[in-house]
Amino acid sequence: MAGVSLYTIDMIVGIDEVGRGAWAGPLVVGAVLLGDVRIDGLTDSKKLTKKQRERLDLEIRQKAAAIGLGWVSAKQLDRIGLSQSLKLASARAIAHIVKEYDEIIIDGTVAFIEDPRVTLMAKADLLVPSVSAASIVAKVARDNYMKHLDGVFPGYAFISHVGYGTAAHREAIKGQGVTPLHRLSFAPLAQYRDLD
Repeated sequence: MAGVSLYTIDMIVGIDEVGRGAWAGPLVVGAVLLGDVRIDGLTDSKKLTKKQRERLDLEIRQKAAAIGLGWVSAKQLDRIGLSQSLKLASARAIAHIVKEYDEIIIDGTVAFIEDPRVTLMAKADLLVPSVSAASIVAKVARDNYMKHLDGVFPGYAFISHVGYGTAAHREAIKGQGVTPLHRLSFAPLAQYRDLD
């Protein structure tokens, strides 16, 4: 069920990230400007089923005024750190929004974009339709990418845990080692840094 929106649909760019805590795969930030369209069912992507996310992703892509995705690879994240990666991915995402907008609402409490129009809001992915939409498009894009990589790196079950630190993922790493997708700067994988 969709959250109760505190914001009317307006010229608001919503920003949300996916993959922050994953052990493997990219960090992805979504940016969505819905404009004057209304899409029923928008909420935090984590509260939706895979089928619901995919249906909404398609509708968002068809109807939104503008959409941007910013990607940072695991290797780059290891090099520059998580905070800088969030800033970089956010900048890459917002760069795709070439239409005029009045406000940027970021889900969370840290401004990863330096712009006077930025508003920070906890639980924005539940309350602001454009942020919900950003959460959904980023999640679907990243999940699809990890699904593809499941075929490139068989045996890691990326299709099921999409890079997060599950018991099955831990066992796969123990048995097969790390891949170029793994974030060796993350504490659970630090022991593999010198082996890479």
